[in-house]
Amino acid sequence: MKKLLKVIGVMLVLIVLVIVGGLTYVTQALPNIPVPADLHVEMTPERVARGEYLANHVTICMDCHSTRDWNKFSGPVEPGTLGKGGEVFDQNMGFPGRFVSKNITPFNLRDWSDGDIYRAITSGVSKDGHPFFPVMPYLYYNKLATEDVYSIIAYLRTLPPIESHPDDSEAEFPMSVILHTIPEEPHPLTLPEPTDADYGAYMVNAAGCRECHTKMEKGKAVGEPFAGGFEFNFPNGSTVRSANITPDMNTGIGAWDRETFIRKFKQFGDSSYVPLPVDWSAQDFQTVMPWVMYGGMSEQDLGAIYDYLHALDPVVNKVEYWSPAHEKRTAEVR
Repeated sequence: MKKLLKVIGVMLVLIVLVIVGGLTYVTQALPNIPVPADLHVEMTPERVARGEYLANHVTICMDCHSTRDWNKFSGPVEPGTLGKGGEVFDQNMGFPGRFVSKNITPFNLRDWSDGDIYRAITSGVSKDGHPFFPVMPYLYYNKLATEDVYSIIAYLRTLPPIESHPDDSEAEFPMSVILHTIPEEPHPLTLPEPTDADYGAYMVNAAGCRECHTKMEKGKAVGEPFAGGFEFNFPNGSTVRSANITPDMNTGIGAWDRETFIRKFKQFGDSSYVPLPVDWSAQDFQTVMPWVMYGGMSEQDLGAIYDYLHALDPVVNKVEYWSPAHEKRTAEVR
């Protein structure tokens, strides 16, 4: 019996050592994605202009890396905060931890090489080697054309430097371990011509439509792609859910024609548009959809996105877009 217990004890010790060794390897050796060597992005006016367009209206880097005014409809960016970081994505929003966007102005990036920034955008790895949680949609950005990534880098270098020191992000276990296995090497695509059949797919990927319009739980997709239902909880207890953007006639955008789709976005990009105030005490509707940012996208690109979405298989999924805080409290009491 003693010999058997000794064998069991040795086996348990070996199992613990294997587990500890595995966790140590994953958290210390991964992600092992190198910084592109000798990458120097030339700052041309064309690149800066393209980067400004992408970062503000397509990939909308500025959506998460600025301060949004949630007292106005759609949370427009507060003037003077472009790129300063500090937006929080935490357990209240269904994330497995507390993730804080970083300062991406030259104040913070001054010691980052172009290769460091390229790796961060396309692989989700910081300058010091730690991985980002994919609320930063690098799994989409790693398919961007290399020239588009260079353009974003060039644009970020031109932002006014803003001194800010956002908190570090903290992932819950086991996500704190899993996180190290998510980053991957970039898989850049060739930028299609606007007349190419796959241009719409490129724009949908760049804009991250699938990211927010797919139901997620703890950072994992649990719903049909593009069928909506991703819940975003606001501090007052209200909840907004993303729309079904598949071409289902009754629960999606199947009844929308191309012009209606484009007009929906462009109304927020009109220079005369002024975001309406949101009265939280009156349970006013609010959305995380950055309409003002996407409203600056060109009609050509919006049309390409429409064409791609309408070529998808329709998914029947009726989404309850808005649950005011008082309705949620009443439901909990019941």
